[in-house]
Amino acid sequence: MNPSKMAVAGSLESSDVMVRVRPAEVLILEIKSPVLEQYGEAIRQTVAEVLADRGVTAAEIELIDRGALDCTIRARLETALERSID
Repeated sequence: MNPSKMAVAGSLESSDVMVRVRPAEVLILEIKSPVLEQYGEAIRQTVAEVLADRGVTAAEIELIDRGALDCTIRARLETALERSID
C-alpha cells in the first residue's frame, strides 16, 4: 500500500510529531528532531516497522519530531498513511 496523495498527521506541539507522507517512486525518509543524535535509530526503527507492517515500499516521509514517544510516532505515521490512500 503506497500513498496516492499527500497527507499530514500530528502537530508541532511539545511531545508530538508531525508526519507528512507524499507519493514517490522510492522510499525517502527525512527526520528532523532536536534529539536525533540520541534517539534517531529508535525513531528509524519505529518507522521501518510501521512501513513493513503496512507494505509501504515507495513514499516520501518527513517527520518533524518534538520529543514524541514511540507510540505517538507510530500512531501519527499510521494515521498519515491511512489518509494518503484514495
